[in-house]
Amino acid sequence: MEEAIKKAEVLIEALPYIKKFHKKTIVIKYGGSILGEEKIRKGVLEDIVFLSFMGLRPVLVHGGGPNISDRMRAAGKKTEFLEGMRVTDANTLRVVEEELKNLNDIIVSEISEQGAKAVGLNGKENNLIQVQKKKAKIDLGLVGHITDIDPEPLSEELKKDRIVVVLPMGISKDKMAYNVNADEAASSVASTLAAEKLVLLTNVKGIMRNSDDPNSFLSTLTVKEAKALISDKIIQEGMIPKVQACIDALEKGVKKTHIIDARTPHGLLLEIFTDQGIGTEIIR
Repeated sequence: MEEAIKKAEVLIEALPYIKKFHKKTIVIKYGGSILGEEKIRKGVLEDIVFLSFMGLRPVLVHGGGPNISDRMRAAGKKTEFLEGMRVTDANTLRVVEEELKNLNDIIVSEISEQGAKAVGLNGKENNLIQVQKKKAKIDLGLVGHITDIDPEPLSEELKKDRIVVVLPMGISKDKMAYNVNADEAASSVASTLAAEKLVLLTNVKGIMRNSDDPNSFLSTLTVKEAKALISDKIIQEGMIPKVQACIDALEKGVKKTHIIDARTPHGLLLEIFTDQGIGTEIIR
């Protein structure tokens, strides 16, 4: 009986959040090595299905970097990165799209297996993700910087209570396909849909002031504080594009952003439906 009461108390704690977020859009970015781990992936997708059945409108934007790199290595091709972006020629772009499509199909299928409705959307189709060639210190090849998102295809599917799974590729004005950074895509989608939240799932607890000191974990940051941590080189390497994605989303109207560890069981639900949360939230 005591255990049942505790479960009821958890549900009651979640009630204000369920009411607050009913019919609100939540954009979730999920990628990297954690996407390839079946047990973790199925747990994350279970949380997303739960969000959908609770009346929220989840949009999942996924990457697929490790799968793409594995394919490139197997084919004897060198993988080169600059500022977190994969240098992409025509052959690499073909591998990128094939691997992303494969992952998109797996995710949509696994969501459907859990009883929810899901649809996969390719960013390069129907002008969903519009891009121009990204400028960088060296030529990145077919890598795009997002200029616009068409909200219509996303909104139409969300109205049908479908979980939308977005494959992050883009199309230019001259109808060229481009590789797109998944963090940037998630941030742009969240901004376009005026999402309640943008949640980035990673394989770390969140933002640390000192990566060697677990007690230096930062549970809440403002945009100003986050920018200062980047300037002071406390936030480094792969965390920079994630934090920048959060900052961009907040500056364009998203209410709140979160960086959480996908390996924490039901971490997504804990972050959204409990008073304490588990990751780092970045707020205006």
